[in-house]
Amino acid sequence: MTDRPPIPRRGTPRVPVIPRGEVVATFETYQDAQAAVDRLAHAEFPLKEVSIIGSDLKSVERVTGKLSYGRAALAGALSGLWVGLFFGLLLVLLSPTGTTPLFIGAAALIGAGFGLFFNIAVYSVGRRRRDFTSVMQVIATSYSVLVSPEFANRARNALDGPPAP
Repeated sequence: MTDRPPIPRRGTPRVPVIPRGEVVATFETYQDAQAAVDRLAHAEFPLKEVSIIGSDLKSVERVTGKLSYGRAALAGALSGLWVGLFFGLLLVLLSPTGTTPLFIGAAALIGAGFGLFFNIAVYSVGRRRRDFTSVMQVIATSYSVLVSPEFANRARNALDGPPAP
């Protein structure tokens, strides 16, 4: 979902605006709103006239575990390993001379070491302020399907009719 045109016009910056129209259906979950838009698509409805609007946004932070030096070190080592592996492969591909797989392994280990020490340092500085890991989400309490006023009745009929095969 995007609010930008595929090819932006020169000199006219796009400012995000809330779509205007009539609410043809309201749902509790985003998946239900998507299913309604799918029904409209199957009914050959002009989808450029449809928007899904989430209302009453809530910030939800789900705690996933306790953070310790061991977990911080492991997370840093794993992320550093991937970065080292990426740069090792990149250097092997761009190298004019033949390099061995040992070079890739060394780059991965160096990356893991840097990631480990960097993450431990960051954790040490911020310790006791945040000793847990979490995942942050923004969730709406309801989702409305909005349609341009000239197409509202057609959309309601398509959503109220029998489901498309």
